[in-house]
Amino acid sequence: MIKYGELTTKKENINLFISILKKNIIKKLENEKIDLTYDKSRMFIHCEPNKFEEVKEKLQEVFGIHEFLIGYKLETLDLETIGLEIIKLIEKRDFKTFKVETKRSNKTIEKTSLEISSFIGAKILKNTKEKIVDVHHPELTIYIELRSKESYIYFEKEKGLGGYPVGVAGKGMLMLSGGIDSPVSGYLAMKRGVKIEAVYFESPPHTSIEAKNKVIELTRKLSKYNTEIKLHVINFTEIQESIYKNIPHNYLITIMRRMMYRICERLAKNNNAKIIINGESIGQVASQTLSSMKAINEVVKIPVIRPVACFDKLEIIDVAKKINTYETSILPFEDCCTIFVPEHPVIHPDSKLCEEYEAQIPFKELIYNSIKNHEIIKIETKIKKDFEDLL
Repeated sequence: MIKYGELTTKKENINLFISILKKNIIKKLENEKIDLTYDKSRMFIHCEPNKFEEVKEKLQEVFGIHEFLIGYKLETLDLETIGLEIIKLIEKRDFKTFKVETKRSNKTIEKTSLEISSFIGAKILKNTKEKIVDVHHPELTIYIELRSKESYIYFEKEKGLGGYPVGVAGKGMLMLSGGIDSPVSGYLAMKRGVKIEAVYFESPPHTSIEAKNKVIELTRKLSKYNTEIKLHVINFTEIQESIYKNIPHNYLITIMRRMMYRICERLAKNNNAKIIINGESIGQVASQTLSSMKAINEVVKIPVIRPVACFDKLEIIDVAKKINTYETSILPFEDCCTIFVPEHPVIHPDSKLCEEYEAQIPFKELIYNSIKNHEIIKIETKIKKDFEDLL
């Protein structure tokens, strides 16, 4: 049984949210034999009991799920029958104290939820030995849900990822470096329902194949939440060398980021994406001061979303460890953002100076060529499929 949580606040749009959640779950469980039904308050997945753990593990990777649980379905609303079934179910459970919680969505049932809980609790006390009701700190909580014609019994609840189903908010282009911050930003954007495609800037021979493979691995780790991700690999060498040769070195990072933003905006337009997403965190480096962000952001009209903008580094690392990207991110392979770093980068860049410096290089032609010849790698959670795409 799946509980929606935040999705239930959507009222008129709830059918759209639930249908996308259903689609994402079916995709995630495509190799499992399941039967899926749903309504506006619950979703039910029926599968073989020996597959419960495998299905639970996969559901932990689906955004839009508030809680899920393994329940027992009874085709009855008769309280005597429900009580006897609960007594059978708890026979082998080791507990002394318990409480019963009832949710009664079927309001034609005469007893209130509290009265039903009391009735079932009394039946348990009468038919078991040495059991005590403890409504504050029970060792076992027995949950009952009474719906239209059937009832459900369960004992434990698993916390889901929450958020919105991936895809409900549209698509975004994630600027994915090999660092710690951008994968976390991608994860957080997906949690708000954004389906992502990733953009990686390589600069061979200044950046290595190991750095590229590192980003491919980070994309693979993120793809389990997104079902699949297209990774756009941009050869940035000619642009970066042109900047290095013609632009004052204190402006290298600023101009480089402006070029990256322009490329991402073009890719977003070509791939029907609504936003750019990146891992910028306010004040973390020279290009992430508010003045720098303003000067860099001015070259695009598309919104730029920075999910970790107000996180400190330790908070970002905590999320990176949670989603299993941290160990990959700290592998010591340099990317475009860490090569040619000037000793004293400007922290309050002037937009007019940026335009003057950019006029010294044929950046429009360079950007056109980099996009025209860029590589696309489709990465899915299926490892076999990944290798087929890379061959």
